[in-house]
Amino acid sequence: MSEINKQELEEKIIQVLKTCYDPEIPVDIFELGLIYEIRIDNEANVKISMTLTSPACPVAGSLPPEVAEKVRTMPEVKSVDIELVWNPPWDRDMMSEYAKVELGMY
Repeated sequence: MSEINKQELEEKIIQVLKTCYDPEIPVDIFELGLIYEIRIDNEANVKISMTLTSPACPVAGSLPPEVAEKVRTMPEVKSVDIELVWNPPWDRDMMSEYAKVELGMY
């Protein structure tokens, strides 16, 4: 098996994450700043640390499995583990400039 290019794979994973949306917010979860970390080991096992806008978020039960399923379908990925974390708590400052403009938060 050839050695994986982790940076290239991470960029592909980010593109997949940009297809995941919180249904209440018209900006993808990556631009919202909900993805805290993407770790890839030498066998292409992926661990994603993510949060939600709040612990009471209505998609708490459905969004993490959706993220896992979308990344798991990538042919380059061996396995996916989603870690839902609450520290640091998400706030609007974690959003990209793009997300802030899209949501009119200037």
